[in-house]
Amino acid sequence: MAVVAWIGLGHMGGPMTANMVKAGHSVRGFDLSAAALDAAVANGVQAAGSVEAAVQGADVVFTMLPKGEHVRSVYFGGSGILAHAAKDTLLIDSSTIDIESAQAVHDAAAAAGFRFVDAPVSGGMSGAAAGTLTFMVGGESGAVADASGYIQPMAANIIPTGGATTGQAAKICNNLMLFINLASTSEGAVLADRLGLDKQVFWDIASVSSGDSWALRTWYPVPGVVPTAAANNGFAPTFTAELAHKDIGLAIAAARSTQTPLEIGEHVQQLFQRLIDGGQGAKDCSMIVSLVDGSLPAPGASKEPAAGAGKE
Repeated sequence: MAVVAWIGLGHMGGPMTANMVKAGHSVRGFDLSAAALDAAVANGVQAAGSVEAAVQGADVVFTMLPKGEHVRSVYFGGSGILAHAAKDTLLIDSSTIDIESAQAVHDAAAAAGFRFVDAPVSGGMSGAAAGTLTFMVGGESGAVADASGYIQPMAANIIPTGGATTGQAAKICNNLMLFINLASTSEGAVLADRLGLDKQVFWDIASVSSGDSWALRTWYPVPGVVPTAAANNGFAPTFTAELAHKDIGLAIAAARSTQTPLEIGEHVQQLFQRLIDGGQGAKDCSMIVSLVDGSLPAPGASKEPAAGAGKE
């Protein structure tokens, strides 16, 4: 079994490390949040007091962080991973970040003599807990193959995507499609209700017809239809509106750098911005339905969903 260093123990990193511990690996974790670190320790992770302490003697280092700026800060500088990990340590970043930051870490790691792969994930917090994530892994083929062996306890699918940054490219394009699907699912669900269709009957039709999507089957934004939907729990987050806004923004930035028009994507980003402006950024992204059914609380109102939000 391996010695694993893990930097970033939040909503995704916490359950992912729990699965690594269950698989028999020795996991040392570091996070700036004491609460996140304590939760990971309760699941068998050994607490480290710094990035340097976490990576000492590790066979592999995973990072799972919110943004490119955080990844850069953890890898670079005198207290970073590249300064303190052994050169034979495999480096795996599973954050969802911008292409430029991913390329910068690839370049710096290679220059310092490290093997590095970008390996973002799809599947959300439920997939992290269940060990059923999809990993999209970009980098040199030998490093990708070795990374796959470490990733297995956390994954249902491990898909090599090609060279450096292609994992991130796959992730941001996939999430772009997801959030557009979520917005269209919300509009269809509300319109079907207002046309008098039973919510379950309509879902049964759409889920086996051309309106089907992962968003419809997993995140349907109407309570009482799909067990995994946040709509059943007051839109408690499985994937926050703030993160959705960030991720679709990554796709838009990449599109602008490649002169690719994303008119629908830009509109959906604006919808998530309206949720954030309405004080609902920490709620589940499927609360986008409140912009269709009119239940979004007014700015300054309670951050709890309005009565009947997302309902028929």
